[in-house]
Amino acid sequence: MDMMSTINNTLVSAMGPLGPLIAVGGLGLFLVLLTLPMMMKRPTDPMEKLQRSLKLEAEAKKAPKGQELRPGGKSDKLQKFAAFLEPQDEGEMGEAKLEMLRAGYRAKNAVRTYHAAQFVFGISLLIVGVIYAMIKNTQAPLTMQSMLLYTLLPGAVGYYLPRHYVKKRVAKRQQEIVEGFPDALDMMLVCVEAGQSLDQSILRVAKELNAGYPALAEEFELVSHEVKAGKQRVAVLKDMAERCGVPDVASFVTVLVQSATFGTSIADALRVYASEMRDKRVMRAEEKANTIPTKLTLGTMLFTVPPLMIILIGPAIQGIATTLSSAHF
Repeated sequence: MDMMSTINNTLVSAMGPLGPLIAVGGLGLFLVLLTLPMMMKRPTDPMEKLQRSLKLEAEAKKAPKGQELRPGGKSDKLQKFAAFLEPQDEGEMGEAKLEMLRAGYRAKNAVRTYHAAQFVFGISLLIVGVIYAMIKNTQAPLTMQSMLLYTLLPGAVGYYLPRHYVKKRVAKRQQEIVEGFPDALDMMLVCVEAGQSLDQSILRVAKELNAGYPALAEEFELVSHEVKAGKQRVAVLKDMAERCGVPDVASFVTVLVQSATFGTSIADALRVYASEMRDKRVMRAEEKANTIPTKLTLGTMLFTVPPLMIILIGPAIQGIATTLSSAHF
């Protein structure tokens, strides 16, 4: 504390009342300017460059004529900042892509855009915090701790704001999938028993669920398109379970894979599993209903007991106070 006070007094005597704030802002700006060129001008690994070129050539061969891939497209504006905005470790990059997929962002540059949003929001709110601290300091001198709080706290909030938004979006999307999955299974069972194949049933369910549960409909539609493209159904279903991140969907995929492996009827498997999902939805509803009395206890104590005590004890207290005042006089 003594050292901080000494540094604060030295900066105030040297640069005026805004000296500590100017020093903190200058130090932060210096570190940012020092880090950015080092990250952006990192030498490219020859093996990474070779793998990237081979991948572009393979994608160009797969693309139809007249629709060749163009590296300078609209979605590649952040390509030159890829070394700074994307994790360089394959494991971290895979986790980040999976998080974006679970949030519903399927673009190739989703991870890059996410980290760019973190950087932009963090720097913007950091500048806002510096301006606010300068205004507060002109009104009344601030301590060093207060300046750091007013300056760094908005920057931290801006940095973690995109992460909080993505997590909330993932939770909302998974909740939508959980709520709509029993209805999807019932509809799929009807389609299969009507004579349609599993692929046709999945496509029909995707069309029917688009209005009520768009997230689940999008997953089923993606499964249908990947199967039509020639990918194996087992791999497609496992990818769907990993993208959703919902235990019910993972169990459903396991049931279909086992049914296809052992040659059992898909309709029978769907009938049993759909019944289990309906029972599970009823159990979740009953669980929420059973927690209502506990949640209402606090509200009852706050808004019911005090008025009741006033109604019951208030007249008696008023009578006692009137009697004591008359006896006093």
